[in-house]
Parts: sequence; C-alpha cells; structure tokens
Amino acid sequence: MSTITDLSKEYPKTEFNIAKQAPKRAVYEREIVHEILDAAFVVQLGFVVDGRPQIIPMYGVRDGEFMIFHGSRKSRFMKKLAGGTKLCLSVTHVDALLFGRSAFHHSMNYRSVVIHSEGEIVAEDEKSRLAALVTNKFVAGRYDDVRPTAANEMKATDFLRVPIENVVAKVRTGDPVDDKEDLITPYWAGQVKISTSFEAPQSSEDLMDGISVPKSIIDKYGK
Repeated sequence: MSTITDLSKEYPKTEFNIAKQAPKRAVYEREIVHEILDAAFVVQLGFVVDGRPQIIPMYGVRDGEFMIFHGSRKSRFMKKLAGGTKLCLSVTHVDALLFGRSAFHHSMNYRSVVIHSEGEIVAEDEKSRLAALVTNKFVAGRYDDVRPTAANEMKATDFLRVPIENVVAKVRTGDPVDDKEDLITPYWAGQVKISTSFEAPQSSEDLMDGISVPKSIIDKYGK
C-alpha cells in the first residue's frame, strides 16, 4: 500500500511538475490543488498502450492524498494500470471566456491540475470504504440510503488508487491582458463568466408510488 508522509503546505517541485509555459500561473499549494480536484466529477486519465497514447474520461474522487477510480476488474483499464503503468491525469474548470481587443489576446479564466503518477489496485478489505466514498460524492450519506452492494457487485469491481504526486495546478483570473497600444482602440474587451448549476431532482418514471426525493438530495440540489 502506498503512503504519503510529506503533508507540507505546498507540494514539492519535481522535474515532472515545473511549469514552463506561463509559470506565474503555477500553483503548488495543497489546499488549492485539493479544491480543484474536489470540484471535478470527470478526470482525464492518460497512459500508453502498445505504444499509442490513450485518454479516458473517468469519474474520480479524492481520498486524502490519493485519487480513486473504480471500474470492472476485467477491463483493460484496470488490468493495464494495476501493474504500475505510468500515467498522467488532469482536471480543468473553465470559469470565464475572455474577450480581448485583438484576436491574439482572447483567452479563458480557468483552474486546472495535472498529476504524473502511478496507480495500484487496493486490497479487498478497503473496497467497502471506497465504494461509500465514490457514492457519497453525489451527496453525503447516499451509500447508506440505497440497496446494499451485493457481494458479486463488489467482487466484479476494482478500485485504483493514484498518489497525488508530481502535481501542479494552474489558475488564471482577471480581465484579458491586451497590448498597451490597444487600450485606446475602439474595440470592446471584457469577460463572460461561466457558472455551473444543478436542476431540481426528477424522479424516475418507473419509481414506485409513495417514494419521495430524499431530504439529503433536496438539501443539496433543491426541490
């Protein structure tokens, strides 16, 4: 089992995570990295199979200093990464579209994280806790509010643990940055912010009569 003992405020800089493009936007603070990862439902996970790059969008959940992914134990994904294959994962949140006075200075405000690491399959006695972890990201306590996981379902599922190491976040905020000579030109510049919202819960059409939306879901997503 992998362990991480360095829990300093910032992640250490390594040969794999030093930002060479726009280094002023690089962030290594542990708290900010965690916030960006926790806000993501989809993680892009890349690795090489038979000399060809593969990128798979996966549902990922942070577990302390690890990212957790789950899937069929028979899948190529699990079989390949169980052996310690080098991988790279990333998440990105786009917060605003930036409109510059020139086409060259159109951009985006964003928050992103890139991790270079290796994964391992967790032991059988950890799977129940991780099954609850990945379910409860939907809403706290959900795992205890559904049918218990059957033994055959748990047996068919593996969990991949990826240490959060060789990690760097990048954050861009503020207005577009135009050339100084363009500031007096008659062209509009500014930003259009992007927000994510959830619609009200909608019960399944085949739901039995008398079953209402759980309070935990209403509290988080509204009526």
